Amino acid sequence: MFMCLSALKDERVVASERLTRPHANHDEVIPDKRDFIKHISKALYASKIVSYAQGFMLMAEASRKFGWNLNFGAIALMWRGGCIIRSRFLGDIKKAFDKKRDLANLLLDDFFSKATAEAQTSWRVVITSAIRLGIPVPAMSSALAFYDGYSRKVLPANLLQAQRDYFGAHTYELMNSPGKWVHTNWTGHGGRVTSNAYNA
Repeated sequence: MFMCLSALKDERVVASERLTRPHANHDEVIPDKRDFIKHISKALYASKIVSYAQGFMLMAEASRKFGWNLNFGAIALMWRGGCIIRSRFLGDIKKAFDKKRDLANLLLDDFFSKATAEAQTSWRVVITSAIRLGIPVPAMSSALAFYDGYSRKVLPANLLQAQRDYFGAHTYELMNSPGKWVHTNWTGHGGRVTSNAYNA
């Protein structure tokens, strides 16, 4: 996203003059800059953990699909030894996969689940502050969105079923009665379970 936006300099100059942006006061949003720097450090750390977790998820899926039998602990050490990704917690990634070779996700390892738990408040403080100030932080916010989605038993995808039922009368499955599909007369007219019953 940022590579694309970066290339649109002329358009961004025009947009910066025409589009409404937040008018939040920096000093009100971030009253203690030293404290906020600590929040940023924790938020960045948690976001990096998620990005590594996602990367290893992709490699694990490719390994399963193509029968590569990848050694993820060895990959982590290889990166630390001769790659630009010389993150200090690559050794912790190796330990996680040494403990459990078939670890489904790094976030489920004790070390990384503890680290992300300790960063929770800071992570959310940084992202909500950025939103209030109109500062895009796509890597951090998408990492937190992934974390929040991965850690939920039930996702809000049921909203999609409700929307489909609203505009197309497709019905939706009740969470408390699996296998039971119903239709709601959302607008007060229409109501038949057919796609032409509504004009939404």
